Amino acid sequence: MTSAVDSETTATVTHDGEVDALTIGRRIRQVRTARGMTLEELASAISRAPSQLSMIENGRREPKLTQLQAIARALGTTLDGLLEAEPLDERATMEIALERAMAGPTFRTLGIAPFRIGRSIPDDMLRALLALQGEIDRLKDERSATPEEARRANLALRRLMRTQSNYFPDLEAQARGILDAVGHPGGPLTQRTASDIAAHLGFTLHYVPDLPTTTRSVADLRNGRLYLSSSLTTKGDSRTAVLQALSSRILGHAEPTSYAEFLRQRVEANYLTGALLIPEAHAVPFLQDAKKDRAISIEDLRDAYSVSYETAAHRFTNLATKHLGIPVHFLKVHESGTITKAYENDDVNFPTDRLGSIEGQMCCRKWTSREVFDIPDRFNPYYQYTDTGNGTYWCTARVQISSEGAHSVSVGVRFDDTKWFLGRDTHNRGVSKHATEVCCRRAPAELEDAWRGSSWPNVATPRTLLATLPTGAFPGIDATDVYEFLQAHAPA
Repeated sequence: MTSAVDSETTATVTHDGEVDALTIGRRIRQVRTARGMTLEELASAISRAPSQLSMIENGRREPKLTQLQAIARALGTTLDGLLEAEPLDERATMEIALERAMAGPTFRTLGIAPFRIGRSIPDDMLRALLALQGEIDRLKDERSATPEEARRANLALRRLMRTQSNYFPDLEAQARGILDAVGHPGGPLTQRTASDIAAHLGFTLHYVPDLPTTTRSVADLRNGRLYLSSSLTTKGDSRTAVLQALSSRILGHAEPTSYAEFLRQRVEANYLTGALLIPEAHAVPFLQDAKKDRAISIEDLRDAYSVSYETAAHRFTNLATKHLGIPVHFLKVHESGTITKAYENDDVNFPTDRLGSIEGQMCCRKWTSREVFDIPDRFNPYYQYTDTGNGTYWCTARVQISSEGAHSVSVGVRFDDTKWFLGRDTHNRGVSKHATEVCCRRAPAELEDAWRGSSWPNVATPRTLLATLPTGAFPGIDATDVYEFLQAHAPA
């Protein structure tokens, strides 16, 4: 904040050559008081009334060039010296900042009338007022911009992923380096190897029952301790949580300074976790053999590496285009129909908002990701061909349950690439024009006529999509809770 104020108050001449009256006034006062002159003495020296000089010093009247020259002579300095002297002292700097704040929208919105900043107002009070004004502005900007900023950041990241076919060689190299360092022989990553990676990075693992509810894990960097929820041990597989926590340390992430950086770090950590769980050197020959046999299956990839279906689906999108030459798309859809995650480089035409963001849009009712919710068989995967305005696509999908309800996870390809996959012989078909036409976005005419004016639904869209992101470098994290937890668990 200080540097921003200084850069404004030292610029006494604007770009069009006009004098900054407020800054010049404070400079005159600063030089006058340094010379030991009273307001009346300087006013008399330049043949002006004290009230006129007071208005100049307070920035309420812009001095003419002849007046500035007269003031400079009376103060024993030059015009240039008055315009380009050293920076204002702290008091004058704060007074100018507060004067500008009172003339700005924040004070007006709060209904605070401008007041005279007299010498009797203590410096601490000026600092407090400026700090409050700065915090109000920050919160206002954050609240008004965060949802749109989040969508823009997500869209920019997805475009980068598409440009690189969702394959990041530097992250793959990081994964290979870590696996080599712990002597991983290849194939599925065991829990023991995950512990070895933690030890290699200087961490011991601690499972606790009181992990802060806003966190997945907490790393004590000072004491080399990684805390995870003890409930993970009852579920039988804590590899993902351990690796996600360690990935940020492997990648050298610093505290994020923006939501875009926070989002990028999360995506990088998740990518690296997938690359450790399903190593490229082992998984690529596995998938290439499956393609040769025309038997690619996300379920087989999941089972071969003992990971979740979503992890297998994500990892497939990392490797499919780079190593198999198959463009793909990925969707995660909430049971309400809202798209929560999306990736595509196969020209599939998903619905978007005006910014081009897919996340948060309603998935077509005819798409595989929605149809799968109505399938009673949750043991076997669901396959479907869908005719769209942009061609025919084939998808495989599954439903998984989480604390936020049911989600479907689906992977799809263009019709020409279906020949490489198991499930290509399905008879399930759909027609979706959602991205280009009304399609299912409006109810059938007879239903709409009967109920449009006689209904009032209460939307059940996932909370995290529409809520303003909480403040802080790590959105949604209760910092006090985390620090109290670390204090309580730190070794004596």
